[in-house]
Amino acid sequence: MPSRQDQNRANVIAFYEMMFNDCEPEQAIAQFAGAHYIQHNPHVEDGKQGFIDYFNRMAKEYPGKSVKIVRSVAEGDFVVLHCHQVWPGGLEYAGIDIFRLDNDGKIVEHWDVLQTLPTTSANENGMF
Repeated sequence: MPSRQDQNRANVIAFYEMMFNDCEPEQAIAQFAGAHYIQHNPHVEDGKQGFIDYFNRMAKEYPGKSVKIVRSVAEGDFVVLHCHQVWPGGLEYAGIDIFRLDNDGKIVEHWDVLQTLPTTSANENGMF
């Protein structure tokens, strides 16, 4: 049986794939979100419906967008994803998403930071 942290990580990854790559935010929220969903991204309205509206709009405006989860970290009730987002028109981002889950393994809170991939770097290590 997976540990609670492993199950939280699996839930967050499934949620992220479903809402971003599969463009199914309603299903992602229905399956993986808790009773209340707190959003800290200033571009997305708070709550479940704000999340659904935002990602439905993104799917329409940016068909073909995709994300690759490069790594994940789970600690207690938190899961962190380090992701490579590719958007139509050549836009690419390195992103960190932080999710808090409740005692039932449901997502109840989200924070994120995004950085455009730079064209030059002072080192050869890359963003991922």
